[in-house]
Amino acid sequence: MIAGFRARALAFALLLPGLPGPAAAQDVLPPAPPGGEMLEPLQPPDTLPRIDADKTRGLDFLFDALKAAPDAEAARFIENRIWAQWMRSGSDTAGLLMSRVREAVQGQDLDLAVRLLDALVQVRPDYVEGWNRRATLHFLQKDFSRAMADLEQVLRREPRHFGALSGVGIILQEFGRDQGALDAFRRALSIHPHLQRVPEIVKRLSEKVEGRDI
Repeated sequence: MIAGFRARALAFALLLPGLPGPAAAQDVLPPAPPGGEMLEPLQPPDTLPRIDADKTRGLDFLFDALKAAPDAEAARFIENRIWAQWMRSGSDTAGLLMSRVREAVQGQDLDLAVRLLDALVQVRPDYVEGWNRRATLHFLQKDFSRAMADLEQVLRREPRHFGALSGVGIILQEFGRDQGALDAFRRALSIHPHLQRVPEIVKRLSEKVEGRDI
């Protein structure tokens, strides 16, 4: 049902503190849990603001603003601008491949979409959203080892990628790695305090892992 769990070892070692190194992580996960509905990784909204490269503020400014956002509505506005920045490939070839990926996904041809993303990350390995989109497709195909490997690539290039951190948390939680999942979700919240549903997940996992306050 789920292929290739052993390939995620390096992702665990690099992404989350306190996990075994690559040599010891080969058997870090138990077999996949039977059944159960999974949360899906966070993805950019369908409609994003147009970004003028000459006028937009830098990502550092946007992340500072995101952390200081007074409420969820303000945070969502800033989050969309961050997604818009991440989605800009700066390459006509990458833009064309991404449009073909969208068409393949809309046509429910995930295998074609993955092959297109294979080509994209070869052409533009620095394009974070190529890796992130492929991680999502691997997740939907229940190939969690490849999803984790791609999330590792995202976070190497953009450690503040709250979507990728949430994806790591979702996968680890599904395999009973509650402490690792909690660490990942907390890192995501430290970057984006208004992430939908994540505060509730952190509260539940904190009670499970660390116990209730007396």
